[in-house]
Amino acid sequence: MVDERNHLSDVGISHKVNVIDKGTVDIPMLQILQPDGSVHSDADMPEIDKEAALKIFRTMHYIRVLDERMVGAQRQGRISFYLACSGEEASIIGSAAALSDNDMIMSQYREQGALAYRGYRTEQFMNQMFSNKLDPNKGRQMPIHYGDKALNFMTISSPLGTQIPQAAGYAYGQKMAGNEALTICYFGEGAASEGDFHAGLNMASVLNCPVIFFCRNNGYAISTPANEQFSGDGIASRGLGYGIKTIRVDGNDVLAVYLATQKAREIALKEHCPVLIEAMTYRLAAHSTSDDPTGYRSKEEEQKWRVKDPVQRFENWMKSKDWLDEEQHKQFVEQTRQEVLAAMKKAEQVDICEIDDLINDVYDAPPWHLKEQLSELKKHISLYPEAYPKTSGRIRHD
Repeated sequence: MVDERNHLSDVGISHKVNVIDKGTVDIPMLQILQPDGSVHSDADMPEIDKEAALKIFRTMHYIRVLDERMVGAQRQGRISFYLACSGEEASIIGSAAALSDNDMIMSQYREQGALAYRGYRTEQFMNQMFSNKLDPNKGRQMPIHYGDKALNFMTISSPLGTQIPQAAGYAYGQKMAGNEALTICYFGEGAASEGDFHAGLNMASVLNCPVIFFCRNNGYAISTPANEQFSGDGIASRGLGYGIKTIRVDGNDVLAVYLATQKAREIALKEHCPVLIEAMTYRLAAHSTSDDPTGYRSKEEEQKWRVKDPVQRFENWMKSKDWLDEEQHKQFVEQTRQEVLAAMKKAEQVDICEIDDLINDVYDAPPWHLKEQLSELKKHISLYPEAYPKTSGRIRHD
């Protein structure tokens, strides 16, 4: 006999009108480090040694250097587009450090720190951003659309939020295969307004998928502030609505993010279920190199958040542990700058991909309509070669 399924079985009974206000459920924010880097006296501390802390710290500084240099490169016209991670390094790198290398990462577009932490090399970043022949995507993606199979980092897609239901499906496959691994899916609070967010969370909840949904709530969806996106209690409350275990964490506190992600991973694998993490942070940089934040937020607002700089906060904690040699750190930053600059100069001298690669690798053989479109494109470029110097001219830097 089929068991009775009653969707009201766990619902309590009331004989009075009971209006549930949005403030009824209080979702606290985990914080271990205070803005000055000191530890709250009653805080739970993650188990982390000096070596692991230094790797996180150096990755955070590496990303700062990379972002600074590549924003400058875009302004010089050397690359077409870039998205900086400034202000959100603790959220990304702290969470990546808490994962297993076997866990799949599905990114939105500001998670270069997760790739760097796993060992993505500077020249790999550059080859992708310059779309040259050494780019595994053959130049068919915008800059910062990374992907690396060996590092379990799914290639980034431009459409907002598509990775969320994909992450649920991939995690379901991991569970069915009996893998001791999960998927982490990064997105911003703006992407949580997409339909894919709701479909992905519901799918993961119903099918008990071992996935961590990691929301970087940085306060803005490009120029739209959070209070114009939604009136509810952030994104964490939505996880509760879908029956998903939820954690809210200070996204500028790398130790809190590290501990929260460790706990989320433990739960997801042990209980075969999704976990939602909402990291409360702030985007110090522009949304992208196509954005001017002075049009929608004040310098005073930015300055308030610079005081909460996640890199400086962690640096202060490292110093308090006597785990940071300042002279060695200065050498590391300078060496990183030189490495990034050298890799950039080298990558931009590598030939770009063959134009025929535009239509390869999708079908066994390119269909007639793609061949026709490619032919039309070649004719167009031949008519206006000055408008496509890298495409038609194959400029060499001999």
